[in-house]
Amino acid sequence: MRLDRLSALYRRHFREHRRERMFLASVSFFFTFGVARALTHWSRDREDPLRVLLGGTHVHHLVWGILLLLVVGYTWLIQVDTGPDGHRVRIGRLTAALYGAGAALTLDEYALWLNLEDVYWEREGRASIDAVMLFGALVSAGLWGGPFFRAVTRHAPRLFRRTAPSPP
Repeated sequence: MRLDRLSALYRRHFREHRRERMFLASVSFFFTFGVARALTHWSRDREDPLRVLLGGTHVHHLVWGILLLLVVGYTWLIQVDTGPDGHRVRIGRLTAALYGAGAALTLDEYALWLNLEDVYWEREGRASIDAVMLFGALVSAGLWGGPFFRAVTRHAPRLFRRTAPSPP
């Protein structure tokens, strides 16, 4: 795939920075949710599961999600209407992706903060939360990134076509 063509399609479909931030947050949300679920499933039956312990206390991944959301919120508060446009756009992109990741980590353990017990592997903690979060992430990514994905699909033959090397 030609990176310059993909980049041009991206810029064309995300001229509006708000739409781009929503797309980045959605993709980050979906990706982080998938990684968090995969890692927890992978480590579930291991003798030495993947865990962060502080002072003997297991720190659930929702804590890291809440911390990310707090950092992003504070960053948004202090950066609004400051700095040159390019700087604001880059900070907006980064914080949108971090926001999506923080939301995914937090909501992946929604049942823990709802029930105040670790029911991650119980029916209450899995069935509805998995379906709602996965659907929500897919819908939001499609809603905000749909025109870009459709354009990539339409232009795929041109994106993957080899071009003659330019003369030196």
